[in-house]
Amino acid sequence: MTMTDHPARETPLVTSAQPEDFFQLLKPRVMSLVVFTAVTGLIVAPGRLDWINAIVAILCIAVGAGAAGALNMAVEGETDALMRRTRGRPVAAGRVRKNDAIAFGMVLSVFSVMLLGMTTNWLAGGLLALTIVYYAWLYTLVLKRRTPQNIVIGGAAGAFPPVIGWAAVTGDAPWQAWLLFLIIFTWTPPHTWALALYSAGDYAKAGIPMMPVARGAKSTRLQILLYTLVFVPVAIAPALTGLGGPIYLVVSIVGGVAFLGLALRLYRSRAGDQPDKAEAVGREAALYDVRAEAKPARNLFAFSILYLMALFSALLVEHLPGVGG
Repeated sequence: MTMTDHPARETPLVTSAQPEDFFQLLKPRVMSLVVFTAVTGLIVAPGRLDWINAIVAILCIAVGAGAAGALNMAVEGETDALMRRTRGRPVAAGRVRKNDAIAFGMVLSVFSVMLLGMTTNWLAGGLLALTIVYYAWLYTLVLKRRTPQNIVIGGAAGAFPPVIGWAAVTGDAPWQAWLLFLIIFTWTPPHTWALALYSAGDYAKAGIPMMPVARGAKSTRLQILLYTLVFVPVAIAPALTGLGGPIYLVVSIVGGVAFLGLALRLYRSRAGDQPDKAEAVGREAALYDVRAEAKPARNLFAFSILYLMALFSALLVEHLPGVGG
């Protein structure tokens, strides 16, 4: 099935967009995780920004991430309209015109990069610009519809925020910052493919070659397990290098064992072997209302979010003044 099989809905001459629609273009759920990991990088980095520049840096990273999300939605409006998880997005639903979303994303991109560069340093600004281009162009336009490895390569975009936060403080990006990058980078494939296992019908309908669509459910379950075997040691590594302390050590090991257990259970399951449920209403239903055999995939997907948040929370707590740093 191709995009030509599904003509785009007509673009209205007068937009019906509300402020809430433009806020939704920023992908606020994704933005919240981006901000959290960026704040962690900013706090963990040696040295301190004054509180005004710290707030500005966080704002710029958040706005830059949102700008990339807006550009992604602008480009993928027709594709999003085919998928029950994304069809309510502003461009897909016809509430925001594609050109308006592009203009909105471009203005926010330039604003966030320039302000971050001028208030902190141009390494941080350059990394933010790279993140936006990487996600909005390389992932969205080049990789997503061409290879099942799209989120492996494209996942780097979501891994940059802690490096940007670190660079905003220090003006450089040492190996410790890239270790935080690696945590998110290696986390992304098992997290995303777990979701794809019980959303494969949506991806197939939209013509997106996610791993379950291109290689099948059995191969995807194996890939999830293999990437988990890489991710868990990477997640524990900060405790072994001095970046994380005892709290982080406990969280990373306990959570890592649980993550590996869920990945192994998923590998042994039949998740993804059957088509998606016929019709789930709303985004939450599309994410979590699944067939019984797909629950191991849903459980890993949900736990992966909790584990990543727990890892960065532990680092954050240990480096707060008066706690561990």
